[in-house]
Amino acid sequence: MLTRQSRVIIACIACAVWSVGATDPDQATRRWWNHVRVLASDGMQGRDTGSPGHRKAAEYVAESFKRSGLRPAGDAGYFQPVPLQAARFQADRSSLSLIAPNGRVTPMRWLRDVMTAPRLGLPESFDAELVFEGYDVPADVDIKGRILIVLAPPRFVPGPRGYVRPPPPGSRATIMIESPAGPEPARWPSFLSTTMTRAAVPLPSAPVEAPFFMSLNPALADTLFAHAPHTYGEMRRTAEAGAQLPTFPLGVRMRGRIAVEIRSVTSDNVLGILPGSDQTLANEYVVLSAHLDAYGVGEPVGGDRIYNGAFDDAAYIATLLEFAERLQASGTRFKRSLIFAAFTGEEKGLLGSEHFVAQPAVAKDRIVANINLDGLRPLFALRHLTTFALDDSTLGDAVRRAGAALNISIEADREPERGLVRRSDQWNFLRSGIPAVSFAFGFEAGSAEEKIYRRWYADRYHSPSDDLNQPWDPSGAARFNEFFRRLVEDVANDPRRPEWKPGRATLPNEGLSSGRRAMHATLGREPQPAQ
Repeated sequence: MLTRQSRVIIACIACAVWSVGATDPDQATRRWWNHVRVLASDGMQGRDTGSPGHRKAAEYVAESFKRSGLRPAGDAGYFQPVPLQAARFQADRSSLSLIAPNGRVTPMRWLRDVMTAPRLGLPESFDAELVFEGYDVPADVDIKGRILIVLAPPRFVPGPRGYVRPPPPGSRATIMIESPAGPEPARWPSFLSTTMTRAAVPLPSAPVEAPFFMSLNPALADTLFAHAPHTYGEMRRTAEAGAQLPTFPLGVRMRGRIAVEIRSVTSDNVLGILPGSDQTLANEYVVLSAHLDAYGVGEPVGGDRIYNGAFDDAAYIATLLEFAERLQASGTRFKRSLIFAAFTGEEKGLLGSEHFVAQPAVAKDRIVANINLDGLRPLFALRHLTTFALDDSTLGDAVRRAGAALNISIEADREPERGLVRRSDQWNFLRSGIPAVSFAFGFEAGSAEEKIYRRWYADRYHSPSDDLNQPWDPSGAARFNEFFRRLVEDVANDPRRPEWKPGRATLPNEGLSSGRRAMHATLGREPQPAQ
């Protein structure tokens, strides 16, 4: 049942003021945007996994599925509860400071200046000297019990990977100074103060005295080097030139306290089935998915604390809802059955889809494909569509056919080093042997569209400004939703089920464990070997 507050939100949609720019949307896009307005409203409080706001959003999706005539496919009606273990960093109970040689204390702020992935086994307190770790560690530099400072290369940039490596035994910790460059610069303040795993998979842990990773806002880097024989700027320029970095004490200490809350939570996938019309093919299922969760209420940016997640990913939950409504209104049924899936916990490590693949609503061998909607930003006209796992299976052929019908150029991933194919829910299908695809709006190199795309990632990605007030292109949104309709129709009516192609590029053994995915999502990289 919808809560009273949810009913009020829905009732208010009819009188909402339209304001998206110069290009007026068509009727279908208006319906789509109305769903976005509800799901990305401040009333949903950012839909964090396991939160009351997420539950409210799940109820809204379930009610929409019901109105569209979808059959419940969860363990409790439309809901598939996903039991989770959560580790939440408690910034208000934690502290951090630098201590200069003269004893002067400079306070630092967790989540704004420094962050770490919350987990079991983090030390409650630490107090250690800082040492800059270069290419190697001379015998006369003692790292035992020290905190090592290393330069992190730009995130998801090909080529030399810098000097980040696992903390060596005997050290207290490693702090990575993030780079402000690259296609996805690290977000400050940190948007992620909670890590989660499925309850069946223990939270990552380590002995209390084991070294751990932290990440530093580069705006604070000069402070660390104030008493060192070299400056931060020197070290960054040396690294960028490909020269070997020296190892040397920084002449300061870092003292900190870390408070982490461990708790059990449950968050729901929302699942509905539209039965197929063909006597044989109706026993096969195409999963249409998007993720319902965002980042909830977190550190404020410009005074805004709500991480609404409008285009990541309320907009494509809305695509599923509007598509189901359109099918009901037209009486359309496809030969195969469709599973509409609003997954939870994607931002915490693809946890809702992982649970679904482990405990699917139907027999796994009857799931023939997954079409996942995430990473789509309708910021400009849709002329190019990047498709992840495009050439892995015959799903890619269907994608090309749908694109050709609308004069949309279909392209493979041009930035595979970003690992986007592994960073959304399609990955759990791919690595379990189910053909899957997902998409991103593409662009020509050096174009105005590329500038808009890059700026969005720099300013709005995983930020409170991914909200209802940002500019977007109604024609781009409408063309993608029509592309999606044509693609689903093709795959669901094709008498041949999707098949893997020879020489499949995306291999199932490329996956990360849940714990490693949580760290990867938090710090933006796996520890890299020294180069």
